[in-house]
Amino acid sequence: MASVQDIGLSAAINLLSAFAFLFAFAMLRLQPVNDRVYFPKWYLKGIRGSPTRSRGIMTRFVNLDWTTYVKFLNWMPAALQMPEPELIEHAGLDSAVYIRIYLLGLKMFVPITLLAFGVLVPVNWTGETLENIDDLTFSNVDKLSISNVPPGSPRFWAHITMTYVITFWTCYILYMEYKAVANMRLRHLAAESRRPDQLTVLVRNVPPDPDESVNEHVEHFFCVNHPDHYLCHQVVYNANDLAKLVAQRKAMQNWLTYYENKFERKPSSRPTTKTGYGGFWGTTVDAIDFYTSKMDILAEQEAVEREKIMNDPKAIMPAAFVSFRSRWGTAVCAQTQQCHNPTIWLTEWAPEPRDVFWDNLAIPYVELSIRRLLTTVALFFLIFCFMIPIAFVQSLANLEGIQKVLPFLKPVIEMKTVKSVIQGFLPGIALKIFLIILPTILMTMSQIEGYTSLSYLDRRSAEKYFWFIIVNVFLGSIITGTAFQQLKSFLEQPPTEIPKTVGVSIPMKATFFITYIMVDGWAGIAAEILRVVPLVIFHLKNTFLVKTEQDRQQAMDPGHLDFATSEPRIQFYFLLGLVYAAVAPILLPFIIVFFAFAYVVFRHQVINVYDQKYESGARYWPDVHRRLIICLIISQLLMMGLLSTKKFAKVTALLLPQPILTFWFYRYCAGRFESAFSKFPLQEAMVKDTLEKATEPNLNLKEYLKDAYVHPVFKGNDFDRPRVVDEEESNPLVRTKRTSQGTTRYNSEASSSATTTPVANNDSPRCWGTKIGSFGCVIVVSYSC
Repeated sequence: MASVQDIGLSAAINLLSAFAFLFAFAMLRLQPVNDRVYFPKWYLKGIRGSPTRSRGIMTRFVNLDWTTYVKFLNWMPAALQMPEPELIEHAGLDSAVYIRIYLLGLKMFVPITLLAFGVLVPVNWTGETLENIDDLTFSNVDKLSISNVPPGSPRFWAHITMTYVITFWTCYILYMEYKAVANMRLRHLAAESRRPDQLTVLVRNVPPDPDESVNEHVEHFFCVNHPDHYLCHQVVYNANDLAKLVAQRKAMQNWLTYYENKFERKPSSRPTTKTGYGGFWGTTVDAIDFYTSKMDILAEQEAVEREKIMNDPKAIMPAAFVSFRSRWGTAVCAQTQQCHNPTIWLTEWAPEPRDVFWDNLAIPYVELSIRRLLTTVALFFLIFCFMIPIAFVQSLANLEGIQKVLPFLKPVIEMKTVKSVIQGFLPGIALKIFLIILPTILMTMSQIEGYTSLSYLDRRSAEKYFWFIIVNVFLGSIITGTAFQQLKSFLEQPPTEIPKTVGVSIPMKATFFITYIMVDGWAGIAAEILRVVPLVIFHLKNTFLVKTEQDRQQAMDPGHLDFATSEPRIQFYFLLGLVYAAVAPILLPFIIVFFAFAYVVFRHQVINVYDQKYESGARYWPDVHRRLIICLIISQLLMMGLLSTKKFAKVTALLLPQPILTFWFYRYCAGRFESAFSKFPLQEAMVKDTLEKATEPNLNLKEYLKDAYVHPVFKGNDFDRPRVVDEEESNPLVRTKRTSQGTTRYNSEASSSATTTPVANNDSPRCWGTKIGSFGCVIVVSYSC
């Protein structure tokens, strides 16, 4: 088990790394040449500009004002000065609420830490139990845990009382935070300026119709069933192949720009490249001519693909973005069932245009259930396949245990420096490397599931990542690490002693998690603010690709808050704090340092750097709350299992109400607040509609919504852009290709409900009426008068 010296060495390494990163950041951010790397958000808002040409050459690249170096740490107080309402206006509600999660950690764990150190640490330290257990590896750090309390001791009443205090305090803080975030969201929606998604719903699984196209079918359905509010719609095209061609052409344009810039700097010789993949092999050709010809070929392919999409009825998917005249009408449509058959005409709030994941709109709705089932199975195998490297990493956390199984490594392990470095630093960094590739895999799995918005993809990926961390990083670290450490002991002792050994050993894994917190939570957060990769990429682009200020603007990479990975990582720290608060309180100060440091760093990044891909109005908060409740219940169950091995089983029954009460608390909060994150109150919708009509009576909504939900590959090309279908204002009755003789399973109802007359010749004037359509919904029909 890692000793105090091992943890001290790890703390020194990670603190030095963090301070080195912070010092490098403080110096680099002051240089004008790096201004677009560390303050890109202000450039995107048009508040900040590039240095003028009138300044000296040196001052355009290097900051020569020595007074700024004296105040190189002023970014920390500056990050805390912006008030929350201004932060919401500046960065959005998603970012502001995300930062509150770190603040929530401080609110939760600072009082728990003070109470635990005042009550539990003295109780644990004076237990004097570990010295009396033979052949058990431990350190002085482990004496601060519950493992040092003798079995059956009345000291466990302190731990039982503490678990109830932690539960009630955590639930109180979560309730107040849920209430605050729900109120923030409602105020945000009420004050939010007009956006296309406020007036638009996404309709999926449009049923096929033998007489009409999807375009006509959608128009007629909403004209009849929402006659006072329907405005227009945009059908969804399968433009995935065209999007790939556009992306390829953009990549070729970057290479062409690079070689043109290279030729301008050295006009004496034209640049060359090779025709093979990546330009590494093949015939040597003129680079500018080669990429120009590639661009021409891709342009021709784009034109052919555009024409194919516009003329092929199969390119139109059974889905559409339908816009309404009012928010009230939109809310009614998005939050109600449109047809007696609940599997067709499915409506939901449309994502904001930049939040739409266009690739998945082309997936047939009938495939979604199969895709999600297969993804669930794949996730199960992914989680358990990762147990193999996790088990190996955890074996490094206790080299004394390895000596018992592999004694020939003893000479190397006994080297003090090697032992300290491996135990204090290597396990955490190795586990971090394993986790780097995981988010990409999980996001791909979420995309396969078919969700249609980037925000929902992030939320689903976060859910998968959370369970992966629970099973592999947390439970895997405890179970595999404990089993490996005590393998020899398990084989030699009576079976009745195994639960006791496991119960004693689980708290001793706190030392491993302390090293992980320092690697990931201290040095990792400091590396985040340094932005090494964006810094290098920007200067490479600025050197080889940038010609104009617009090119320089595009070369910036402000990045964004990655909810899919950052949220579960934060919740992992909550889990560690809740589990070890009553078991090994020594871990809590490390978690508090993480939350405080991360709060300052990410507040700075949100204010100055990140540019969010979308704004969901903090719709992810119910997921955050649910996962924190899961963390709390896990901590309660583990505490019950731990005390059952301490000859305190009868009294342990007093802990049974905890998970029950916690689940009831979760259900209460869901019923009280969750609707604020999924539904828009009709009262609020009417208020916003009334206010908008009073302040903007001449607003042309059709013009405002015309291009909002056109696929990005069609924007900027008026000649071949899909037509947005408007309601026929001049005639509330909509022409249709159906006739009153259409055969349906509701023929009798149709014949009795529709106004009919004998059929006349083809030159007879047309009359209009309604009937029950082939899927049990009202449609408009025409017939001869």
